[in-house]
Amino acid sequence: MKVILVYDIATEDTKDQNRLNKVRKVVRKYLHHIQESVFEGKISLSQFERLKIEVSNVIDRNRDSVIVYIFENPTQFKREFLTNTLDPTDNLI
Repeated sequence: MKVILVYDIATEDTKDQNRLNKVRKVVRKYLHHIQESVFEGKISLSQFERLKIEVSNVIDRNRDSVIVYIFENPTQFKREFLTNTLDPTDNLI
């Protein structure tokens, strides 16, 4: 499957910056760094599950935002939120 992962890590203090660096390091193990906080690549289901676990162990679920776009085939995709973040597109028609 192909995935695009984007994140926004809260960085109000030094500990937050460390968390940002850890998230970037984890995601780079699995995906290609495209721009700032955007990564993409082909990944197996088992690798994807490991990626989710590793990222979830680092992030602050209430302050950070991590979104994964999953392309199981070229014409369909779904999104999976890994944090307690409101869907920013829920007001689109």
